[in-house]
Amino acid sequence: MAAAAAEAAVSPVRFKSNYAVSRKIEPFYKGGRVQVLRQRGFMFCPCGTKLNVIDVETGALHSLQQDDEEDISSFALSPDDEILVTGSRALLLKQWDWRENKCVRTWKAVHIAPVASMAFDSTSTLLATGGCDSTIKIWDMIKQYCTHNLKGSSGVVHLVEFHPDISRLQLFSSSIDYKIRIWDLNSSKCVAMLDGHFSAVTSLAFADGNTLVSSGRDKICMVWDLKTRESKRTVPVYEVKLHFIYSFEILCLGHGPMSWAELLRAGEQSILKVWEVATAACVYTQPVPFELKEEASERSLTQCMLVPERNEIVTVSVEHNIVFYDAQTLQLRKQLAGYNDEVLDVKFLGPGDSHIVVATNSPQLKVFELATSHCQILYGHTETILALDVFRKGLMFVSCAKDKSLRVWRMNKDGRVICVAQGLGHAHGVGAVSCSRLKESFIVTSSQDCTIKIWNIPESLTSKAKAALISSPETLHAKVTERGHDKDINSVAVSPNDKLIATGSQDRLAKLWSCSDCSLLGVFTGHKRGIWCVQFSPVDQVLATSSADGTLKLWGLRDFSCLKTFEGHDASVLKIIFVSRGTQLLSSGSDGLLKLWTIKTNECVKTLDGHEDKIWGLHSNKQDDMVVTASSDSCVMLWKDVTEIEEKEAQAKQEEQIMKEQELSNLLHEKRYLKALGLAISLDRPHTVLMVVKAILKETDGRKHLEENIVRLRKDQKEAVLTFLVTWNTNSRNCHEAQAVMETLLKHEAPDSLLQYSGIKSAVESLLPYTERHFQRLSRLLQASMFIDFMWQNMRLADVSQQEDVTL
Repeated sequence: MAAAAAEAAVSPVRFKSNYAVSRKIEPFYKGGRVQVLRQRGFMFCPCGTKLNVIDVETGALHSLQQDDEEDISSFALSPDDEILVTGSRALLLKQWDWRENKCVRTWKAVHIAPVASMAFDSTSTLLATGGCDSTIKIWDMIKQYCTHNLKGSSGVVHLVEFHPDISRLQLFSSSIDYKIRIWDLNSSKCVAMLDGHFSAVTSLAFADGNTLVSSGRDKICMVWDLKTRESKRTVPVYEVKLHFIYSFEILCLGHGPMSWAELLRAGEQSILKVWEVATAACVYTQPVPFELKEEASERSLTQCMLVPERNEIVTVSVEHNIVFYDAQTLQLRKQLAGYNDEVLDVKFLGPGDSHIVVATNSPQLKVFELATSHCQILYGHTETILALDVFRKGLMFVSCAKDKSLRVWRMNKDGRVICVAQGLGHAHGVGAVSCSRLKESFIVTSSQDCTIKIWNIPESLTSKAKAALISSPETLHAKVTERGHDKDINSVAVSPNDKLIATGSQDRLAKLWSCSDCSLLGVFTGHKRGIWCVQFSPVDQVLATSSADGTLKLWGLRDFSCLKTFEGHDASVLKIIFVSRGTQLLSSGSDGLLKLWTIKTNECVKTLDGHEDKIWGLHSNKQDDMVVTASSDSCVMLWKDVTEIEEKEAQAKQEEQIMKEQELSNLLHEKRYLKALGLAISLDRPHTVLMVVKAILKETDGRKHLEENIVRLRKDQKEAVLTFLVTWNTNSRNCHEAQAVMETLLKHEAPDSLLQYSGIKSAVESLLPYTERHFQRLSRLLQASMFIDFMWQNMRLADVSQQEDVTL
C-alpha cells in the first residue's frame, strides 16, 4: 500500500468523467448454415432476424437487418460472391447488396411455408429454393421471375444442389424420406430417385460430372454413378459412439480426375478424417489432445466446408464455434466464437492486456485475442465456471466452477493457454476466487459450503523453466480451511500487500481475515441485504462493498466503521472496482447500468448504459484506461476512458468559440452584416443574431438592408432564424425585430417552401398567440394615443377661446 501511495504522489491523479464503448463482442451466430466468401475473407452467419457479415481477419462485423423482424430461415450467396438472397419466416425473399448493407429487391417466395434451403447454380443466374411445403422453386435472377415449380418431394426439402455442369440442367434435392431426387429442368420432372440412406441426407458433393457423393446421419457415405444412377460404393463409419448425431458433412479433396477417391469427413467427435473411398479405409485422423477426448459431445460438428480459393477448411460446432484449418496440413488457423450464452465473469489477460478470458454459462473458458478476435476454447471443468481472477503479471489466472474445483492456467509466449494445476476440496460449487497480489504465491477460494480455503502455489508453477516441463496439471491442496459465514459466500478479495482477506456473503456481513492463519480480525455490519462484492482500495486502508440493497459502502480497516455510503443504483450492485488510483469507484448493477463515483464528493459522475441485463463481470486493465464488462445479455463490452479526449475536444471547441466571437465583433464593427448573421447563426447564439438584426435596423433604410440580408441566407440558416424569432417574439422589447424578420420571410418565401421548413408547425403555433397579443397591445396604445391627441386638441381650443375673450 505504501508503494502504491508513493507512486500516486509522483504525478497528480486525473479524475475520470466518462467512458465510451470502444468494442462490443456480441453473439453473431445462433445456428444454421454458414457461408464463406471464396476470394475475400468475409463470412456470412445467420443470427435471428439478422444476417451478420464477419471480417474473418479482424472479427469486425456489420449486420443485414430485415424490416419484417422475422427470423431468417435460409440464405445463399452466389458463386461469384455478388448476389446474396435471404428467406424469412414472413415468406419473403430479399436480394441484398451486402457491401453497401442495403436491400435492393424484395419479392414473395410463392411457397406457403418458410424456405428451408437455397442454392445457386454455377453461373449465378438461377436460384433454387426448397420449402417446408414440399415444393422447389427455380428463380431466374436476371429476368426476375419464377421459372419452375417442382412438386413431388415428401415433407421439408432441406437440401438442394445444382449439377455443376449447367448444360445438363439438373437439380438434386433431398427431403425427410431420405431419398435423393434428380430433377430435369427441361421437363420439370423428377427423372430418378437415389435410394440408399436410412436417415436424413445432410450433404452432397460432386467429384466429377458423373460421380456424386452423399452423406447422412446414418453414419455412411455413398458414392453414386450418375450415368447408371446406381450406388457404386458405400463407406461405413463405425467408430463413432452410438448416440444422437447432429450432422455429418463430407467434402471432396483434390482437383484431379480421381478427386472422389478421398473424402474429408467430420462428425460428432469434432475430428477431421480423410477416407479413401476405394478401400473404405481412414487414411488420416486429426490428432486430438488427451484432455479433449472426454469433451467430444460438446465439440460435435454441424457443418464442414472446403474453400479451395483460400486453401481452408471451415467447421462449425454444436457450441456455435467456427474453426478455420489449413486444407493441406489440417492445422488450426483461427477460431471464432459465435455465441457466448450468459457471461458470468471476464478478466484482462496477457502481459499487455492483449487478451480477455471469458467465463460463460458452460464448462469451457474462452480466451479472446483482442486484435484478431481469435478465440481459444479451454476444456477442463465439467460444470459451469462461476468466477475468474488473474495474477498481477497477467500470464497466470484461476477459474472456479460448480464442479467443486479450481484450475490454474498459464499463457505461453505464443499466446496458447494450458492448464497447469487443479484443486479439489470444497463440498459445493466454488463461487469466488482471488489471487495473491504481490507474487504468484497463493489462491483464496470461497464456496456455497460457507468455507474459505487458501491454496499455496508450488514453485514449479511459478518458474517459467519448470512450468514448460509440466505435461499434466499438478494437484493443489488447501493449506487452510475456515468456515466463514452462515450463508453462501459471494465474493473474496486479497489485500494489495497479501496480508488480509475480505469476504462478502448472503448473510449481509463482510468479514476481514488474516492471510497467514485465516483468523477473523473483524466484521463489517450495515448492509440490509446480501453482499455481492468486496474490494480493497489500492492506496488506502479501506474496503469497498456492494450489496443487493442497491448501495456501496466504504469501511475503515482499523475500526471496521462505515466511512461512506453511495446511493444511486435502483437494483442490486453486483461488482465494484477502484479506478483513478483508488480515488474513484466503478460499479455495475443488475439493471445493466455502470456508475462512476468520486469518493471524495460522494458524487455519481456518470451513468453508462450499454448492457440490457445483469452485469456480472467488471475489470480494469493495468493502464487504468480500459474497462471490460460482461453481462447476462451474452455481450462483452470494452469501455475506453475518454475523459482526456473529451477535455481536449471541449478546450478546442472553447478556443474556436473565442475566435468566432472575436471575428463576429470585427464583422459588426465593419458593418458586414451578412457574414455576421451567418457566423452568429453557426454559433447558435439567438441573442447575438438579435443584436445584429437591431444593428441593421438602426441603419438608414434599415428595413431594406435587413430584407436584403435575410433573403441571401441559406435555407438551414433561415430555419435557424425562424426558431430564434419565435423566442424573440415572446418579449415585447424584441417583438418589432421578430415581426420585421417574419415579414421578410413571408414576403419572399412561397407557402409551399415555408411548409418544407423543419419545425414550421410548432413555430406558427408559438408565433400566433404572441403576435395577437402584440397587436392587441398596439391597438390599445393607438386608442390611448388618439385619446391624448383628442384631449390635447380640446385643451388647445379652450386656450384659444380664452385668449379671444381677453382680447375682446
